[in-house]
Amino acid sequence: MKIYVNQKASRQGNGSKEMPFKHINDAAKVAEAGDEVLVAPGIYREYVNPVNAGREDARIVYRSTEPLGAVITGAEEAKGWKHYGGNTWVLRIENGVFGAYNPYTEIVEGDWYFSPKDPQTGKFTDMHRGAVYLDDRMLYETATLEECLKGEVFPASWEPEYSIYKWYTEQDGRETVIYANFQGKNPNEENVEINVRRNCFMPDKKGVGYITLSGFQVSKAATNWAPPAAYQDGMIGAHWSKGWIIEDCDISNSKCCGISLGNYHQTEKENDNYFTRKHVKSPTQMERDAVCIAQYDGWTKETVGSHIVRRCHIHDCGQAGIVGRMGCVFSIIEDNHIHHINNMQQLTGAEVAGIKFHAAIDVIFRRNHIHHCTMGIWTDWQAQGTRITQNLLHDNFLPEFLPMKDNGMGFGMDLFIEVGHGPILVDNNFLLSRTALRWATQGVALVHNLICGSFSAVGVGTDMTANGKNQPRYTPYHIKHRTEVAGFMTILHGDNRIYNNIFIQNWTPQERIPADMVLPDTEKLDVGSFVFNGYPTYEEWIAKFKLGERADMDTMHELMHAHFDHLPVWIDGNAYFNGAKPWNREENKLVDTEHEVFVKLTEEKGNCKVKTNVYEFLEGMQDGIINSDILGEAFEPEERYENPDGTDLILNEDYFGNHRGLSALPGPAVSGENLEAFVWENNRSKIK
Repeated sequence: MKIYVNQKASRQGNGSKEMPFKHINDAAKVAEAGDEVLVAPGIYREYVNPVNAGREDARIVYRSTEPLGAVITGAEEAKGWKHYGGNTWVLRIENGVFGAYNPYTEIVEGDWYFSPKDPQTGKFTDMHRGAVYLDDRMLYETATLEECLKGEVFPASWEPEYSIYKWYTEQDGRETVIYANFQGKNPNEENVEINVRRNCFMPDKKGVGYITLSGFQVSKAATNWAPPAAYQDGMIGAHWSKGWIIEDCDISNSKCCGISLGNYHQTEKENDNYFTRKHVKSPTQMERDAVCIAQYDGWTKETVGSHIVRRCHIHDCGQAGIVGRMGCVFSIIEDNHIHHINNMQQLTGAEVAGIKFHAAIDVIFRRNHIHHCTMGIWTDWQAQGTRITQNLLHDNFLPEFLPMKDNGMGFGMDLFIEVGHGPILVDNNFLLSRTALRWATQGVALVHNLICGSFSAVGVGTDMTANGKNQPRYTPYHIKHRTEVAGFMTILHGDNRIYNNIFIQNWTPQERIPADMVLPDTEKLDVGSFVFNGYPTYEEWIAKFKLGERADMDTMHELMHAHFDHLPVWIDGNAYFNGAKPWNREENKLVDTEHEVFVKLTEEKGNCKVKTNVYEFLEGMQDGIINSDILGEAFEPEERYENPDGTDLILNEDYFGNHRGLSALPGPAVSGENLEAFVWENNRSKIK
């Protein structure tokens, strides 16, 4: 059945074509499996709470009849401002408009959120879930009215020229009072809105699966921080269900997260932001508990995950573009343009990225364009069977005008793969930021990428130190292509494959590092696989275990050290330019010290090309086609590098999908001529 919605209808109807509903949520109350909700262009200021689930063979489809013509927003227009002083205006709002959820009394909070503190008093500076928008841009919140009046640059911002636009809030009896510094603009003559609702399109209960959301603009919601061991809020959210499709949408200006494919409220053991509320167990322990609780709450391949997010434009969100923990398993994230995430830097913590997933089991990230995010893609814990392929990542690094930090975690990076056991395949990508991959993990295969950035946190960043002792961080691994836990283990480091990549030192490694700042060796910006110097080959590693000999207690003690040594690495067939340095055991390699190589990303009306002369100097550097047999299996889960359906991988196609033939050049393109094509086309989100 087709159900019609038109915000411009003269009066409320019954959902027929002749008498459409005025509100999408009215359709969401009655839509059943197989129904299509057709939404006419207009601005729908409402929270849509889908009541019924579709089925795999009969989805419920919510479709904007005109691409991006229907807008679902959690904001209301803000009129009636009165001039307060200087560039600052004041607005008083009766609290009844907020119902039971007032974003101007609710603060951003949760595990792994690092709330700012007043440098003088040491007291927490709370950020509210509300926001003020001027022409669809979020203003910066201040802790005092005085700061709002001054309107000074926020020093950590990636967009300092806009950070002078400020707002401040306080309560006065039954009223919310908002002050805003509009820098000389009259808010009563501009497009000014404020957050009112928490979500835009998200069921309030679990298990509402097989929903399609197609072609909408979705913006401005008062979402809370989305931690991994708690309910994960989102402007759009699948809320622990299966089989959602979110496609061809423009998603922006969530206070925290744009899309949530994540965790649910775990009432058992009260494990919902446990550390924030109780402090007694470590947050890492509560994450282990979260996995186990989910197991007996029915977390399986049959009940949760298998979502698709495709051809969406996701931008200007405070925490993450897409977030997920466990509920994101078996999903496909493809053809999305994700940018300017967490650039305000008013929200900081361990859950910020263009995409931040825990437990990305059999998740495929492909053909996405991710840039100007504090981190590009961050897979944290339980990345197993994960594939990151044919993506363009760049400018996910501290802007030139910001001072460098003394810890690489604060630099920004294209990829962060953390405390996983693999297998994780990263292939045929352009990784163009100054840090390509933060590698606090094991079980990663890096194949046919063009890499202009460094590797950081190799061999470190996985454990904690307390009471002068190393406290290993044990993380789960799973039955292959399933959610069921197979075991827990700390990270031994290694077990990595690096084949057929091009490494280019595109910047002077220390050019932005102050002379008085000494970075650890694991955080420097030198490019190449040399960071694995000292890791054993497979032959050296396996020889320690005396395979074929009879073992007894003496053997157990003798092998104790070997069981906790670094795992081997396989590195071969890579090319190095401009001073990029190879692993000292790599045999088949090209190290070019003669030619000056450049890589430059150019943009024409949103279409991107990679300009480089590197292919002129790869002559004769041919290698075989990489496949599942060559990659082998990740050590801890004993799972092959293979497709989610268990079939073999053959990496005989490049970034563009071109066939490689009988042999292959290193890098993501079959040849330099292929780079004449756009590596990203701005109209990709309109492809049907």
